[in-house]
Amino acid sequence: MKYKFVIIILCLLLFSCEQSSDYVKLAEDTLNGQILENAEWAMSQMPQTVIDFHSEKSSGGIHDYYSEGDYWWPDTEKPDGAYIKRDGEINPDNFMEHRMVMIRFSKIIGSLASAYIQTNNEEYVKHAFLHINAWFADTTTVMNPNLQYAQAIKGITSGRSVGIIDTIHLMEVAQGIYKMQNAGCVDKENLRIVKKWFEDYLRWLTTSSNGINAMNVRGNHATFWVMQVAAFARLTDNDDLLKFCKLRYKNVLLPDQMAEDGSFPLELAKINPYSHSLTNLDAMAAICQILSDDKENLWEYSTYTGLNIKKGIEYMYPFIKDKENWTLPKDMAFWENWPVAQPALLFGAYAYKENSYFNLWKNLEHKAKIAEVERNLPIRNPLIWM
Repeated sequence: MKYKFVIIILCLLLFSCEQSSDYVKLAEDTLNGQILENAEWAMSQMPQTVIDFHSEKSSGGIHDYYSEGDYWWPDTEKPDGAYIKRDGEINPDNFMEHRMVMIRFSKIIGSLASAYIQTNNEEYVKHAFLHINAWFADTTTVMNPNLQYAQAIKGITSGRSVGIIDTIHLMEVAQGIYKMQNAGCVDKENLRIVKKWFEDYLRWLTTSSNGINAMNVRGNHATFWVMQVAAFARLTDNDDLLKFCKLRYKNVLLPDQMAEDGSFPLELAKINPYSHSLTNLDAMAAICQILSDDKENLWEYSTYTGLNIKKGIEYMYPFIKDKENWTLPKDMAFWENWPVAQPALLFGAYAYKENSYFNLWKNLEHKAKIAEVERNLPIRNPLIWM
């Protein structure tokens, strides 16, 4: 009888693994054409880094990342004075070139890593490391490992903690490196230098005043901080930070941000409540995907009050399936451009073997049509995370 019970358990575990594998295969089938198309584009691109673009308004040097706060505009009554805020209105004249070139970098590495996983062709890896080395190893083109000058505001501050959200676009770079690092063509000393960059950036994220403020703020910026730190810590084998991120998710993010019904009240209070709820859910799902392992599965974790990531997906699911179900205020900007193929749906399908999540993800738009959606969607190549 005891042996029969063991066999049943083993069969259930095997069935569970096969189901998870099925979702990976289904996702591969869904994305295969797009992966190869994206990789073809990426193979034609040559490296560009922050040194190729510079703003005279930056307080940093040519190797320092710089951006300006999106909603800040010149004061028409004081043309030479400090900028003033217009919440929800993006100033198109602000310096955003560093953000855009980082998004481009992220798309290139994510595309090449996905194609490498699909084909095992190391030519994709070789080309990826041309870009990776330009950003992290070549001293003439490297970006300094900090975001001290991100989302500056003229006349007010040279950089803010909220600017740390800009490097969510290094996550797929880190994950791409993680997936490609064992390819035979990768130089181990060069890889060490690249990882050292991420170690230095993690040090800045966890010790600088801007980094600490981003970690402690309530709402999506704190979620994005944990998501980034988790991704970079996994690449650099930083077990202490991985443990810290798990505790932060369980003891701070869920209880501080999720309501009993699975919604995120802090995001619902914003002028773009729908897209903020989507992106915060994606970030929490990414945290669960990155940090879950054989020892602890965050997809199955619940707080003592019953809050968990599945509640978050179940809350947003009907509003992703049909946006007309959304009875709360519509987003002030870009309402028509959401949702897209939100990674929370695919990761949730994989974790819970839930066909409805997968089918909805499969039938949504898999390529952001506008820059504003693209910059809020750091996971564009989900296969490299699965």
